[in-house]
Amino acid sequence: MENLFLKSSVKITYKENKDKWNIFLAMLLESFKSERYFPYTVELKLREGYIYGNVSFEIPTPEIWLTRKYGVIGIDTNASPLHLAMAEVSEDGNLVSYQSISLHEFLNYSKKRKEHEEWLLAHKIVEIAKEKGKAIAIEDLKKVKRGFRGDGKAKLRKRLHYWNFRSLLSKTERIARLNGIEVIKVNPAFTSVIGSLKYAPQLNIDKDIAGAYVIGRRALGFKEDIPENYLKLLSDKEYLEYAIYRYEEKERELKEKLKEETNQYRRNAINSELKEFQKAKTILLEKLQSLQSEPSWGKEANGRNSDSHQKAWQVLKVALVLPLLGKAFTRDFSSLKPLLVEGKWKRSALGLVPSGFGGTMPRGNTG
Repeated sequence: MENLFLKSSVKITYKENKDKWNIFLAMLLESFKSERYFPYTVELKLREGYIYGNVSFEIPTPEIWLTRKYGVIGIDTNASPLHLAMAEVSEDGNLVSYQSISLHEFLNYSKKRKEHEEWLLAHKIVEIAKEKGKAIAIEDLKKVKRGFRGDGKAKLRKRLHYWNFRSLLSKTERIARLNGIEVIKVNPAFTSVIGSLKYAPQLNIDKDIAGAYVIGRRALGFKEDIPENYLKLLSDKEYLEYAIYRYEEKERELKEKLKEETNQYRRNAINSELKEFQKAKTILLEKLQSLQSEPSWGKEANGRNSDSHQKAWQVLKVALVLPLLGKAFTRDFSSLKPLLVEGKWKRSALGLVPSGFGGTMPRGNTG
């Protein structure tokens, strides 16, 4: 009897938290690469004109031999520009090496091609971990707010809709564990902020690499205290008044733009940005009001209370980014280094708050 072959697409349905199909695919790719094959059974059934398939295989449980004991490779996922930032972190928390992997070309792939390329990239990441002798630290994306879709920015919203970082990280996790490599998931909250404000200027590295570095350090159990010179700045009443004034300036500017804009999508983007600035101003006002009643705020900010610690970084972000860097959204944090390291900032260059706002008067340089 002549053999007949039929080529067809296969529709797969599975739950992400019980993703045995991805495990099977990872095992197939791993066996093809290593030439160490494993047994599995495929059963096909014809029912009401449809062919249903069932795959049976034994899931291996390899011993984890490469653990965080030797350090980690921290991975940060970024949508704009679309890429992975990877930081090699030693067991004592120091940055050893780093690299970025662009994912921009993935946007042009078909769904099937993208799926295939994700598997290849997951293997590449695992090979890097093996070469460095480090475990892998990734973001726990289940803790990322689902409602985020670019906040009215059409290009970013489209990119986030198309790209699913969770899919890539899930594949990486599967292949790593099949190779006996520990994978540590960490809460990504404020990793980007901490990386940008603390390590990007301090180590002269990209903000996304700095975010990956913080993810790696968090996986190793390190806590991120706010640097002393930043705390001093946040205890300066005059500086906080200046920062609030800068946000009020931006608020007025956006309200004027909103009056003139007729395109609804652009209005949504402006409205979203306006709300962010208003929220930032409120945070700074609360901090200013709390200075006299909470003189030990800096100590509490670096304490063990998680809410207090995160709030401290949130205050720091809004106090530094727009007022000192001049932009609400920036990738270059190098100009913060003099403040971070030496505690210096030029008040005359800032212009300070005009007379009549909170009693603040312009004054000369203080270092």
